[in-house]
Amino acid sequence: MGGETDAAVDDGGVERVGSATGAGHEGVSLADREGLVSYARRMASDDLAPGMSGNLSVRRGGLMAITPSGVPYERMTPADICLVRTSDEALLSGPRPSTETAMHLALYQASHAAAIVHTHSPFVIALSTVLDELPAVHYAMADLGGPVRVAPYARFGTTQLAASAAAKLAGRSAVILRNHGALACGPTLERAYERARTLEWLARVYWYAQLAGTPRTLSEGALAEVGDAVRALRYGEAAPPPPAVTPPPRATPPPAAVPPSGSVPPPAGTPPPAATPPPRASQPPAAVPPSGSVPPPGAAPPPES
Repeated sequence: MGGETDAAVDDGGVERVGSATGAGHEGVSLADREGLVSYARRMASDDLAPGMSGNLSVRRGGLMAITPSGVPYERMTPADICLVRTSDEALLSGPRPSTETAMHLALYQASHAAAIVHTHSPFVIALSTVLDELPAVHYAMADLGGPVRVAPYARFGTTQLAASAAAKLAGRSAVILRNHGALACGPTLERAYERARTLEWLARVYWYAQLAGTPRTLSEGALAEVGDAVRALRYGEAAPPPPAVTPPPRATPPPAAVPPSGSVPPPAGTPPPAATPPPRASQPPAAVPPSGSVPPPGAAPPPES
């Protein structure tokens, strides 16, 4: 039921521990509170809950953090999230919690879920009035554990509704509430929210299929095969990052030349000595003519032949 109709909770004398945001309450962190506010604000735009209807929660140890009553989602802050002790439903922090607190606690006791999203989505509600179970019209139903059962109608906020919902949830991760809405569970709030969206999508597909004829649905065996393949292939999981590449070691520079023993290195800043040019090659001596071949000065040249 919507938060605007939640009944008052008498919190007189309730112990209030920790900071204004409830950090330190057995693992309920500020990130948990921020997550509940963030997903609550998405409900209307995702067509899962109009106005202030619907509610969300997470379980951390012996505490449940749940959205409050009567607070519009757009004005909700992390400090508005209520902390309820799971053992006795006592309010430890926050304003009035949702009247569906008992139903959330019943589902936590009946499952290993760590998060629950309660929606009032239109196609799910429409089909809840004519079906006892939403058939598997698509293999995505495997993520919900199989065809989703419809719990009998009971007024919101009652122990009858809580008990009926918990019973119909057995072996599933979602349950439909007749003339009311649905609940989706998960190991994380993100997973529970995506399952709520999947359930509404499946209800819409079934609705359109009924308009075209008699839908052919998948068997429990076919869904089990899908579940096995999802686990074996890790379907839907992001690929792991590639292993880090270790760069090759840098080459060790050769050691600096050691000056010969007894030599004194030049002071810093002294320019290196100029290179000595190689010695020039000596010119060969001039050729000396043979003895008697040099004509004496003034001698006439030899006659021409």
